[in-house]
Order: sequence, then C-alpha cells, then structure tokens
Amino acid sequence: MAINVFELVGADDRRFSPYCWRTRFALAIKGLDAEFIPMQFTQKHLIEFSGQDRVPVLVDGETCVHDSWAIALYLDRAYADRPSIFGDVANVGILRFLNMWTDRVVMRGIMPMIIQDIFEHIDPADQAYFRQSREKTWGGRIEDIHKERDTRLVGFRKSLEPLRATLAEQPFLSGANAGYADCLVFSAFQWARIMSDFQLLETDDPIFAWRDKMLDQFGGLARSAPGYAF
Repeated sequence: MAINVFELVGADDRRFSPYCWRTRFALAIKGLDAEFIPMQFTQKHLIEFSGQDRVPVLVDGETCVHDSWAIALYLDRAYADRPSIFGDVANVGILRFLNMWTDRVVMRGIMPMIIQDIFEHIDPADQAYFRQSREKTWGGRIEDIHKERDTRLVGFRKSLEPLRATLAEQPFLSGANAGYADCLVFSAFQWARIMSDFQLLETDDPIFAWRDKMLDQFGGLARSAPGYAF
C-alpha cells in the first residue's frame, strides 16, 4: 500500500511548508515513494482523522503519524532495512537540538521578513485566516511587519554565524555528504526560496553555497520545486 502524505499548498501548487519538506527529505533518504496530497490552510477537515490540525500527516497502511520529527522517527523504525535517517542512535539527540534551533532561530528569523510574500503566494481563500493568525502571533499588520525586514536582515544574518563558521570548514553540516542535519536547516531556506524573492544571504556567504548544493541533493528534489533565486 502506498504511503500518503498530506502537505500544505499555496497558490500555483507551491508546496512551501518547511515541515513538509523535512518529511520529503526523510522519505528521500529512505528511498521511499509517497503520494503527496495538497491541503490549504482552510482545509483542515482533510486531516481530522489524525486527531489534530497540522501537516505533515503521513499515512502508511493503518498507521497515521503527524509532525515531521515523529514521522522521521517512524520511518527509520518501520523501514530499518533502508538507509538510516538518523544514523547512530547517539545522533538523535543532536538532531533534535538542530530541529529546535531551526524552528526557533532560523525560521523565527525568516518569518517576519517574508510574511507578506507568503500572504501574496497563498490561495485567496486562505488569506483571511493567514492574516488573522499571523498578525496575532507577530503583534502587527502584515504590511507593517514587511516594512521592517531590511532592518531585521542584519540581525538574522548575524544569528547564523555558527552555521556559517561550520560550512566554511566542511561542505555539509553532516560532513563530507549531506545528511538529515542539512535537511532540517535547509528546509527553512527552501520555504523562503519558494515563497519570496527577498535576498536572505549574500552570494559570497558559505551558507549560500551550501544552500545551492542542497538544491541538487536527491536528484534535484528541492530545485524542481518552483521558487526564486535567493
């Protein structure tokens, strides 16, 4: 039976959720195929069966798993005969930290800089929900938050210094080859690339070069998605 994954979609079939991209990368590492089922913000009824309202949701036969981290753990356990997502068990804790760091530093830094671009790239039917929920979270109108993005950019780039220093000395976070550590962090940049043309990185930044290499991993999986140069 095929694996099904419910994932968030914007206008023009833009599959932009960073969490859903983590699941796409986890499946690619395992060499597993899946059918990806698009879901808009206002179509949460499609995943009511999962007992919650957020994507990704993976359905594998009679098994239903939600949350990209839980999905990766499930795939490694259920398909232990295939390449491992986490590698040695000792890596799980380290990757859990990186997962949290990406959510709370990288994505939180990116969101206010691309919030209006996301708004403009989702289906009109979703825009009222997005505006109400995001303006409540960020404490201001989308348009006003957008105006501050050039000011925010300096601090965001500075926050990436540990990532930058690492990639200045090795090609990938995982070492010589890309691994799930790279996929976790790259998911945030893929989210931005798909939804915004705002230049988050200088072209001579080691992170920019790494990001470009990540676009070509897994047979160009990320690059095949519609997006912008930066």
